[in-house]
Amino acid sequence: MTTIQLHPGMWRERQHVLVEHGALTATLFTYDSGVLAIRVSNMHGELVLLPYQGQQIWSAVMDGRSLGMRSMFDEPQPTTAYLHTYGGFFVHCGATRMGVPGPTDIHPLHGELPNARYQRAWLTIGSDSDGDYLSMSGSFRYTVAFQDNYVATPAVRIWAQRRLWTVSMTITNLKQTAMDLMYLAHINYRPVDNATLLTTAPATAQAIRVRQSIPSHISPAPGYRAFIDALAIDPAQATVLTPGLGFDPEVVFTIDAAGDASGWAHSMQRLPDGTADYVAHRPEQLPYLIRWISRTPDQDCLGFAMPATAEPEGYTKEKAKGNLRSIGATQVWRCDFVVGVLDTSVATSMATTIATLI
Repeated sequence: MTTIQLHPGMWRERQHVLVEHGALTATLFTYDSGVLAIRVSNMHGELVLLPYQGQQIWSAVMDGRSLGMRSMFDEPQPTTAYLHTYGGFFVHCGATRMGVPGPTDIHPLHGELPNARYQRAWLTIGSDSDGDYLSMSGSFRYTVAFQDNYVATPAVRIWAQRRLWTVSMTITNLKQTAMDLMYLAHINYRPVDNATLLTTAPATAQAIRVRQSIPSHISPAPGYRAFIDALAIDPAQATVLTPGLGFDPEVVFTIDAAGDASGWAHSMQRLPDGTADYVAHRPEQLPYLIRWISRTPDQDCLGFAMPATAEPEGYTKEKAKGNLRSIGATQVWRCDFVVGVLDTSVATSMATTIATLI
């Protein structure tokens, strides 16, 4: 295993290849906005990673198909304001606060992690049982006197011959007292018309609950309230992405997803051609599965599986529900994901697995 420590001075005016490892290539480039990026290519596609801005996966392409949401942003912007650079494929949210701030909350939308300015970043190159891999990681220390002191260390690992990659987030509490934890993985796929949404939960109003409150930052379209009321009775109506369904500006669900014998819960967007977009997570780490769908003239997004420590209603409401997690003094918390694309045969097998777990 080899580690390459990154620093901003490594980015030149023009893009250039930093490293090649078998079928993997890491290319450094700078967006016109000034945001530094790494394009990691393998045999099936590429990810664009932002090492110093949230350690986001900004975009993902597999087998020639762009996986990420359609947004109003052509490229990431150099800002920490969540809605001023909104278009990343995988965005870490939290870690002291998460969700939509309520009337008594003072935290920003989805907390400090989404566009955090990482102080360090590095690439790790090696091989394991799945073949050659390349991993991006980094560290962000967040300190507020008398209040917060932690280090976030995410990682994305891509293999040369796989359409799936792994993502993790580790939070280390540096305080001598416990810290509150809120976290959500905002995984923003692009919805495909007539695709079917599958997860390890029955499509009932008890297991898939629609959010009926309307956040202050959205303006509902006509008929929105009636659509929400119908989904509260029968959420199965939203498991097939029929064109014209009223996901405008957004619909949010909380799902009770079950894990398999190994502790993994599985979710898919099954495309009409039989392939699937895929997310796996561990409910013991992240007990809430959030589904977010937004289909408007300006953006088209499907967060069909966004694992979280709580519902996304902001600090005060989630604390009142008893949904805050805690990391003990000098202790470490971690969560893990598998994300990517399944070919037709694997998607068929996974659909059977999901049906069995339901």
